[in-house]
Amino acid sequence: MRIRNLLLITLFALLLGACNLPRGNATPTASQSDLVLTAAAATVAAQLTLDAAPGAATDTPVSSNTPTTGPSNTPAATATNTQVPSPCDLAGFVADVTIPDGTQFTPGDTFTKTWRLINNGTCTWTSTYEVVFDSGDSMGGPASQALGSSVVPGGTIDISLNLTAPASSDTYRGNWKLRNDGGTIFALTNNSPFFVEIEVIAPDAPTSTATSVPTVSYNFYNQAATASWIGGGGGGGGTVLTFGGPDTDTDGFAMYKGGQTLEDGSAPTNILETHPKWVDDGVISGEFSAYTVQNGDRFRAEIGFLAPGGSCGAGDVVFQFNYKEGGSLSSLDSWTKSCDGTLTTIDIDLSSLAGKSLNFVFAVLANGPSAQDWAVWVNPRIEQ
Repeated sequence: MRIRNLLLITLFALLLGACNLPRGNATPTASQSDLVLTAAAATVAAQLTLDAAPGAATDTPVSSNTPTTGPSNTPAATATNTQVPSPCDLAGFVADVTIPDGTQFTPGDTFTKTWRLINNGTCTWTSTYEVVFDSGDSMGGPASQALGSSVVPGGTIDISLNLTAPASSDTYRGNWKLRNDGGTIFALTNNSPFFVEIEVIAPDAPTSTATSVPTVSYNFYNQAATASWIGGGGGGGGTVLTFGGPDTDTDGFAMYKGGQTLEDGSAPTNILETHPKWVDDGVISGEFSAYTVQNGDRFRAEIGFLAPGGSCGAGDVVFQFNYKEGGSLSSLDSWTKSCDGTLTTIDIDLSSLAGKSLNFVFAVLANGPSAQDWAVWVNPRIEQ
């Protein structure tokens, strides 16, 4: 700013001096003073231009009032029910074919536990897949046992283990799982095991004033799953039956129905149902494994009907207790039973057969129509 003022003063002084110079008539030429003025004016103009540049306002664009775009109405993504694929190996529980939960045993009793499982996975279970002990009490069962057959996805298999009741009175549970041929262990949904649960009841020690407790030497209820069952009658041939039902099998069925209501209103644990073939005068029979009779043995049981819905309907059958020796079938006793709201108690002395190895045979014969012949044997056994 000071430089510009000095230049202006200098220019003003030069102009005043020029006015006082003498004038001639000669052709005007550019005097030294004119040249100085011209140079000074150019210098001032240049300096004004330089001084104005830094302070000059620039045309900085003013932000426009363009409206800001607000939230759009695009709907938020919502969760979809994507189906989770089934795993390769997954089992599902179908039924306890033998030994329902809570079945009672005396110490040392042997029994066969059978589960029916379904392959709910996407991979076939090969015959080398295994059932393996997981936790609880193994009850003398193996650490592992091969399935022995293949099961395609959606197929079922009956898995059986031979077990022994522990020596002390208590409730025992053994948990089991499966293992594939790669060594991976799997089980039911949420990795839950399938299991067997029994109650062991030791007989009280006899005293001088107490009556001794009978010892069960053969338990037909526990052995029913290994018996040979046949349905027939109505003029047709016999059909081999698979123990465990289903209870809609028109050829007849034998299966456990523990805890269901009977015609007298009771609901005991050890109920064995034997329904004859669903024809007039239908029959069902079951042959048990060989047993050597001892002196003092007695066959004991109760017989009657299930009462689904509180009524046993028109049940009317003949119960037979037979035995087979050397291929010849003989009858020990029979009982005609209809639905009357009571159970019939059976108590037969077998001492006359002592020393003989026999196959005992249960049979139920329909008296006419068999549709409601829900015939049951309650806790059938041989006691000493």
